[in-house]
Amino acid sequence: MGGFFGVTSKSDCTLDLFYGVDYHSHLGTRRGGMATHGKHGFDRAIHNIENSPFRTKFDRDVAEMKGNLGIGCISDFEPQPLLIQSHIGSFAITTVGKINNTDQLMKIVYENGHSHFQEMTNGQVNATELIAALISRKDSFVEGIRYVQSLVDGSMTLLLLTPEGIYAARDLHGRTPVVIGKKEDAYCVSFESFAYINLGYQDYKELGPGEIVYMTPEGVETVRPACDKMRICSFLWVYYGYPTSSYEGVNVEQMRYNCGSLLAKRDAGTVEPDIVAGVPDSGVAHAIGYANESGIPYARPFIKYTPTWPRSFMPTNQSQRNLIARMKLIPVHDLIENRKLLLIDDSIVRGTQLRETTEFLYQSGAKEVHVRPACPPLLYGCKYLNFSRSKSELDLITRRIIKEWEGDNDVNVLSEYADPNSDRYQKMLDEICRQQNFTSLRYHRLDDLIKSIGIDSCKVCTYCFNGVE
Repeated sequence: MGGFFGVTSKSDCTLDLFYGVDYHSHLGTRRGGMATHGKHGFDRAIHNIENSPFRTKFDRDVAEMKGNLGIGCISDFEPQPLLIQSHIGSFAITTVGKINNTDQLMKIVYENGHSHFQEMTNGQVNATELIAALISRKDSFVEGIRYVQSLVDGSMTLLLLTPEGIYAARDLHGRTPVVIGKKEDAYCVSFESFAYINLGYQDYKELGPGEIVYMTPEGVETVRPACDKMRICSFLWVYYGYPTSSYEGVNVEQMRYNCGSLLAKRDAGTVEPDIVAGVPDSGVAHAIGYANESGIPYARPFIKYTPTWPRSFMPTNQSQRNLIARMKLIPVHDLIENRKLLLIDDSIVRGTQLRETTEFLYQSGAKEVHVRPACPPLLYGCKYLNFSRSKSELDLITRRIIKEWEGDNDVNVLSEYADPNSDRYQKMLDEICRQQNFTSLRYHRLDDLIKSIGIDSCKVCTYCFNGVE
């Protein structure tokens, strides 16, 4: 995934930029970067943040970097922001998104005289560099950004820093958010709406899908109006979004309470657990919503050890991720022994970590473990955002089961497995329940998920659940 923050100010913006970017650390774990522009031109710093937090790595840079304009990012993939010199001027750029047609876009650039790109250690081209090359093919930044939006298969949201201001562009279908804040003598632009609150900014404007704005210390100008069609990612509310953020006016924490409440209503009269618990951290709010609705006590039968253990998806190696997931959750035996537990996690992807969590609950004396994922079964890998490093949809526990049962016919019957009223759907849930050793399993239904969010279903992307683009 990834996140970004930018500032245009009448005074030095480095501290605001530093803290604004840091507030996006939950969105990525590999690279952090900042670029500023002031009277001495561009300045930039990029660091690896895999083994230490953003603030630690950039503490020295904050003291040295100067400028009244700046952009920064947290990235799970390529190093950025990049500094670019082109015929339309020098600029810095950072992006969030996913490009599915990289080869096609590179061919366009090569055919028009571009000779090379830097190759990263994984053999891929830096996606942000490719986007910069495409923008530079046109005669203005706005024309170049619109050109990129028309070409990219996937999604592309970006910030582009010039010596005079910042261009901010939301993905053509609004799959990721962009919001602007304002305070005296400064504007900021952010992926997460909460990132500027403690810096003294107030909500100013949320960009619509495909909208492009130009920010200076004096104001914000819309240079391309928003498009009509929006498909914002539903998984931002389920998992990736920070609880204090809001997208399209819907707060993440409140949505998760709504989600848990609807899960409890579906469960009414079918299970009788002693306590409700959420898998830290992303399952906690869902579990609170369930407990509030059902009247079943909320408790923490295991505690996440946060002082040293990072998020479980941080390492690229799956076995290392599983080890960290196991090491950071510490059971509270007095809350587990001889208890019937209802456990809520944000989702089930591969199933590895949740199965191990269930096993240590049984080993700690749990009588029953009922599981309620806070979203529908994941049936498709995301085509629009870099949510996962998975190379195959067979990494999904659902698709492995379906492939085993259906063989080469699997893709032709996925719609039935997505339908909670079908026999195939129930058969799949029974098998997941058996493999994971749960006492019972009930997923959040897609219609309930949309209801939990509370905006029109046509404006929400649910591709990973039902394959609808």
